[in-house]
Amino acid sequence: MDVVVVESPAKAKTINKYLGKDYKVLASFGHVRDLPPKDGSVLPDEDFAMSWKVDTASAKRVKDIADAVRDADGLILATDPDREGEAISWHVLDLLKKKKVLKDKPVKRVVFNAITKKAVLDAMANPRDIDEALVNAYLARRALDYLVGFNLSPVLWRKLPGARSAGRVQSVALRLVCDRESEIERFVPEEYWNIVADLKTVRGDAFEARLVQADGKRVQKNSIKDGEHAGRIKELLEGATYSVASVEAKPVRRNPGPPFTTSTLQQAASSRLSFSASRTMQVAQRLYEGVDIGGETAGLITYMRTDGVSMAPEAIAGARDAIGDQFGQRYLPAEARHYSVKAKNAQEAHEAIRPTDFTRTPQSVKKYLDADQFRLYDLVWKRGIASQMASAEMERTTAEITAAKGGESAGLRAVGTVVKFDGFLKAYADNREEKQPSDEDEDDGRLPEINAEEKVDKEKVRATQHFTEPPPRYSEASLIKKLEELGIGRPSTYASTLATLRDREYIVIENRKLTPEAKGRLVTAFLENFFNRYVEYDFTADLEEKLDRISDGSLEWKQVLRDFWKDFFAQIEDTKELRVTNVLDALNEALAPLVFPKREDGSDPRICQVCGTGKLSLKLGKYGAFVGCSNYPECNFTRQLGADADAEANGINPNEPNVLGEDPETGETVTLRTGRFGPYVQRGEGKEAKRSSLPKGWKPEDIDLEKALQLLALPRDVGPHPEDGKMISAGLGRYGPFVLHDGTYANVESIEDVFSVGVNRAVSIIADKRANGGRRRSAPAALKSLGEHPDGGGEVTVNDGRYGPYVKWGKINATLPKGKDPQSVTMEEAVPLLTARMEKTGAKKPAKKKAPAKKTAEKKTTTKTASATKKASASRKKKTDEAEAEKSDS
Repeated sequence: MDVVVVESPAKAKTINKYLGKDYKVLASFGHVRDLPPKDGSVLPDEDFAMSWKVDTASAKRVKDIADAVRDADGLILATDPDREGEAISWHVLDLLKKKKVLKDKPVKRVVFNAITKKAVLDAMANPRDIDEALVNAYLARRALDYLVGFNLSPVLWRKLPGARSAGRVQSVALRLVCDRESEIERFVPEEYWNIVADLKTVRGDAFEARLVQADGKRVQKNSIKDGEHAGRIKELLEGATYSVASVEAKPVRRNPGPPFTTSTLQQAASSRLSFSASRTMQVAQRLYEGVDIGGETAGLITYMRTDGVSMAPEAIAGARDAIGDQFGQRYLPAEARHYSVKAKNAQEAHEAIRPTDFTRTPQSVKKYLDADQFRLYDLVWKRGIASQMASAEMERTTAEITAAKGGESAGLRAVGTVVKFDGFLKAYADNREEKQPSDEDEDDGRLPEINAEEKVDKEKVRATQHFTEPPPRYSEASLIKKLEELGIGRPSTYASTLATLRDREYIVIENRKLTPEAKGRLVTAFLENFFNRYVEYDFTADLEEKLDRISDGSLEWKQVLRDFWKDFFAQIEDTKELRVTNVLDALNEALAPLVFPKREDGSDPRICQVCGTGKLSLKLGKYGAFVGCSNYPECNFTRQLGADADAEANGINPNEPNVLGEDPETGETVTLRTGRFGPYVQRGEGKEAKRSSLPKGWKPEDIDLEKALQLLALPRDVGPHPEDGKMISAGLGRYGPFVLHDGTYANVESIEDVFSVGVNRAVSIIADKRANGGRRRSAPAALKSLGEHPDGGGEVTVNDGRYGPYVKWGKINATLPKGKDPQSVTMEEAVPLLTARMEKTGAKKPAKKKAPAKKTAEKKTTTKTASATKKASASRKKKTDEAEAEKSDS
């Protein structure tokens, strides 16, 4: 018998069925050891020696693997086919060598890109050794990330109180988000005018044409800058006669894009399914590891961490067969399509993400999948099969129109596109952000019959004013696309990078847009001023390229670390002499638009509006940065960074109550104030005063008495629930606007809904919440069961509590990371959280349930002899000693 090691128990279960009784498949549950988060884990002075630590849960699994290997004929390492998978195999092998359980037993490394019986058996027939170059690339990356994080973060803590940490890739991603925000702040809108004529052919068919030429010059989007110029052109067109100068119909072909890579899957899932990057990877992991389909467990897609865009020959053949069966021979091109990688610094040559079997159509497997799994599989299948389909054929018609009045003339153009043959669009109509750079930009409209040299009639001329808009904030999808274009990070890291930035409160993600928090902008400004090289895009991309060269064996990994550490350490040392005043001066200048917004009256935005003579500046406190007056302590004006800056710029003094009026019912004064946690409204004075924070999106300068009274009236009674007569209320809470009934809270879309929601809609919202795992405060229920804990002791469940979702094992509760979808939690994610909680609190793991004792007619079997008891005690002591020895070894 051979022992096979994979990452996850789900994969282990599937592969065990494929291999049979001659193999024992065990799961490592991901990485079995890591660098402990403390000084000394990587030692540059000892040629980058690295100290690894095995946590309690992993030690138990390594022991199980070691025990199985002792009695086995050989070891097969079958972890994922990428750097991380290679590293897991290397770690497992190294630990087993230290335990001296391998002896002369053969060790093989196998990789498979899909979890199907054929793919697994083919891999088992073609083993190899561990790829040392891939392991070295992993070691270099892990050491670099550690050295940056554990040397740069303490500098932030000392010089920028309130900052959390810095990272090699995360800091560059944060810079992208902050740079975009700075562009938006600096943007000055420019006026421009568009002119369109509504025309009609001699046959009475209507169409529209846009102005493209006037005053003898070509007219582009922003050419007409003011209404006066637009008015002159409109006057010309109003009195002109129109004729068709030319009509050209040109065939256009659209080619399909390649199958998905990790980043393009994340982008498409974001734009089409509204999935976050982490959600996409969680669902893809399940599809890859295997789904029970009518008694057969099979992986539905290939490995989902890849830069490759090619498909295996047998997959291409399968796709072409499916195209013929599903769509017809007209949709099958004469030759198979082949794609090549264009992304900068593409990783190892893996296959693209594709279905493992194209005959498994989305509809045929729908009943075996949950809603998210089906939607993502549907996307992968359609994109994969479209990549081998025929091109779409279109006809693009362009009509040039001349408008003449006296000796003046202008040119207009009408464009329309007609799909002659839909081709791959039959399976997959790509969105704008997914189109290939070579795709032409077509208009979707269709033109009526227009002939050259015939007259057309004018119906109406429209001149519309527009203003240029700032660049949009990044979405998760567009940021991932940008990181990939720059060659920064890797597909497998993008989801965790975004999650880290959000969890550290450097960015917020709202309506799928990324906005930097004040804390994130401070960190970025600090790094740009004092560690600029290490947040440069080119420098980070160049380091990624070096890691790739390590992985193909052309660069020595420790030399890369030596070169990096020499300059990086010198930069760290230089900051020891850096004074806080130097930091504040640099940040005041770099963040001026955020910290000191322009005032409406044109006065100096840095002059304190309270004392009139002091100068405002950033200050650093125990809990982070804030804005304060230079005349302190005579002037005690302070403002949290980013809070009420706009109100202050508009002449509102945030340190003094702004009287809004009197409550007509109570006669008490209603005021607008600013506190430690931001702006709020208050009715009355003293301890009995009623207060309410301003909802997100409400600006202090927009608050009047009516809005203040609406807030102070919350929570409001919506009406009795038709089923039990208990009152439904609506209010504003810590997690946003909500409706509440009998302990069940359900969020509503906006604060306006709190004021307008009626009984019928509130009942529907609450019912949806309860149907989707909502809870009553009085009786919390498990959202889902993860099954029996690997160490026994009972079931592990995912619950929703007062402070958010958590995993539960017996009496041990472990909170889920911020932003983690409770429905997506797996056992391998839950176990480390529970273990960490036990170690922190000292709690004991739940006892294993004893099997019920068998009843016998006689009670004499319930007693033991003294010698038997002594023997059992000695046996227990021996097992305890062995366990301690194992723990010491690990």
